Amino acid sequence: MAHAFDTRTLDILRSALDRMDQGFSSLPGTGAHEPDREAIERVLLEVAERLQDNFPYFHPLYAGQMLKPPHPVARLAYALATWINPNNHALDGGRASSRMEKEAVAEIASMFKWETHLGHLCGGGTVANLEALWVAGRERPGKTVLASSMAHYTHARMSAVLGLPFESVPCDADGRMDMRALELRLARGAVGAVVCSIGTTGTGSVDPLPAILELREKHGFRIHADAAYGGYFILADNLGVPARAAFDRLSEVDSIVIDPHKHGLQPYGCGCVLFRDPAVGRFYQHDSPYTYFSSTELHLGEISLECSRPGAAAVALWATQRMFPLARGGEFARSLANGRAAALDLYARLRADRRFVTSRSEPELDIVVWAPRGPSVSEASAEARRIFEEAARSNLHLALAALPVELFALEEAGMKIDQPNVTCLRSVLMKPEHREWVGRIWDILDRVAG
Repeated sequence: MAHAFDTRTLDILRSALDRMDQGFSSLPGTGAHEPDREAIERVLLEVAERLQDNFPYFHPLYAGQMLKPPHPVARLAYALATWINPNNHALDGGRASSRMEKEAVAEIASMFKWETHLGHLCGGGTVANLEALWVAGRERPGKTVLASSMAHYTHARMSAVLGLPFESVPCDADGRMDMRALELRLARGAVGAVVCSIGTTGTGSVDPLPAILELREKHGFRIHADAAYGGYFILADNLGVPARAAFDRLSEVDSIVIDPHKHGLQPYGCGCVLFRDPAVGRFYQHDSPYTYFSSTELHLGEISLECSRPGAAAVALWATQRMFPLARGGEFARSLANGRAAALDLYARLRADRRFVTSRSEPELDIVVWAPRGPSVSEASAEARRIFEEAARSNLHLALAALPVELFALEEAGMKIDQPNVTCLRSVLMKPEHREWVGRIWDILDRVAG
C-alpha cells in the first residue's frame, strides 16, 4: 500500500533530540513523572482519526488554495524546537531562536537588496500587513490607504482596525491596479499609503510598481508591497516582462510583507514584515517591567506589535534557508520557476480548448483562473460549480472564485453578461511536483468537463 506521508525522516528527529540533550546534561534530574504512554497513544490515535477528515492538502492533486506542505527539514526543526518551546518575544525566552530569526529575516531582506532594514517574523500576512499599515499611519496620520479592488481584503479590515480611511482603486482587464484611476484619486490628495499587490491572491496579478513609484515622486505617499503570496518569485527566472519590472523595483518601496508559510516551505504560521528604514523602530518603543533585562542586544519584542511568538517558527525557517539558500539559480528558485511553468502549461491547454474561457492574460505567477464556456455568465457559473464538485469526486481539488467579468473575454466567446461576476475555477500550482502533474490534472479536468 502506498503511504501518503513520509515517516522515514523521524529517526533524524531522534538523533537531533539526542544531540540537543547533550547541551543540558549538567542539569540535575527534574523528578518529573513519566508520561502515561498508553494514554498519549490512545489520544494521539484518536487525533489521527479526526485529521483524516481533511482534503489532501499535501498532495499535488490538491491544487485549489495556497496550501503547500512544509519541507521535512522545516517540520523536523519546528518539532525539535518545541522540546524547549522558546518564545521569541525576548532573549530571556528564546536566545538561540531569536538570533536564528534575525539571521533568517536578514536573508529574506537580502532578496530585496536591503542590507539595512528592520523586520521580524509574525503569525502571518494579516498581522504583517497590520504592522506595515500601522507604521504608515504613524508616518502619515489620518491619511487614506489605497489598495486595488483585487488586493487582499485584509487591507480594508486592518485599516478599519487602525482607524485609517481606506479606499479601493479599480483594476484593469488584467487584474492589476488601474494607473489612470490611481492618478485621479491621488490628485484629490490626503493619501498616506498605496498598497502594491505583488501577486494578488485571487489571480496572481502583479501591480505595476514602476508606474506607482513614478506617482510617488509627484504625490509623496508611502508604498507598501503586499508580497505575502508572490514575494519569493523575485528569485524565479521565467517571469513575464511586466512582472519582472515590478520585482526589480521592490528595493525602492517602504515596506514589504512576505509569507514563508506560503512559498517558503514553512508550517503555519510564519509571516514576515520588513521596513526599508530602520528608524521606524521608534514607533515600537515601549517599556516592560520584567523583560529585556538579560541582554543589551535588541530584543525582537521591541520591534514587534505581537508579544509572545513561537521561536520554533524561526528555527524551522532558519533550517530551511540553511538547506535551500535564497539565491537565483538555486534549487529553491527553480521550484518557483517550475510552479509558473506548470501554470503556463495548464493555461495553454485551457486556452486551446473551446469548452473554456481563460483570463485575458497569461498567469504572472502560478495561479490559473478560467471559466466554462456557456450561453450566459450565470449558466457558466453553475457549470463551474458542477465541474468543481465532479473533480473533487475524482480526487482533483480545485477552488472556486467569483471574479469580475472584465477579466475574461466572455462577450467575444458569445456569452450573455447577465451578472457582474463569474464564478470561475481557480488553481494554485505551487507544489514542487506540480510541473510533472499538469498532465494528470488535465486528464481529470478533461473527463469531468464532459
